[in-house]
Amino acid sequence: MEKYGLLGYPLGHSFSKTFFNQKFKDENRDAEYVNFEIANIKELKNIIKENPNLRGLNVTLPYKTSVMPLLDEIDDDARFIGAVNVITFKKGSFGKTKLKGYNSDIIGFKQSIAPLLNNTHRKALILGTGGSSKAVFQGLKQLGIASTFVSRTLHDFCITYEEISPKTMEQYTLIVNTTPVGMYPHADECPNIPYDLLTPNHFLYDLLYNPDETLFMKKGKEMGGATVKNGLEMLLLQAFASWEMWNK
Repeated sequence: MEKYGLLGYPLGHSFSKTFFNQKFKDENRDAEYVNFEIANIKELKNIIKENPNLRGLNVTLPYKTSVMPLLDEIDDDARFIGAVNVITFKKGSFGKTKLKGYNSDIIGFKQSIAPLLNNTHRKALILGTGGSSKAVFQGLKQLGIASTFVSRTLHDFCITYEEISPKTMEQYTLIVNTTPVGMYPHADECPNIPYDLLTPNHFLYDLLYNPDETLFMKKGKEMGGATVKNGLEMLLLQAFASWEMWNK
């Protein structure tokens, strides 16, 4: 039986485990997907040793960056983003298994947002500066859209929420939330942007998907008539991308 899995800590309910095990069942494939909840990324070596039928892994918090030095090769996008969330297992010379890291977040994001973009979306504000924000930045760059990061505190190469002016809102018609603000159970919260300056030309994309419609999205629709989208399709598309990477 082939084995796939998820590295992370802690691991509660796992979308990946449910998704892939159902996929295996639907395709009548002799495979299983398990959670590897490890307290230290160095335990990866033991996981590989104890599971010789392992064919691929997903990686989630807090190991998306710390797993990178343990891999034999890293895809260019993943290296630029500084995070890996997919690992493929390939046989190298003398039968040695080679591990290569990829970032499927950028694939899921690009595929989910591209059909909704138009020629008014030339500049984007990326809310947050965490790992997923870098995948969004790289994805938008590949789609020909310039981006500016927004943070609660002043950093290099970003602005603060207080610096978002009417002119900023006029120029930056795409706004992507990569922060956890507004995620269940804190669904009554939203990023601090000037919602009253939104227009029907604006597009608000939230990487969150629980609740289905975040307050960020709701205020975008009600106060500005903006196009809105949550991150559920991105989640599904990056899972599809993982599968393709493992099986190519």
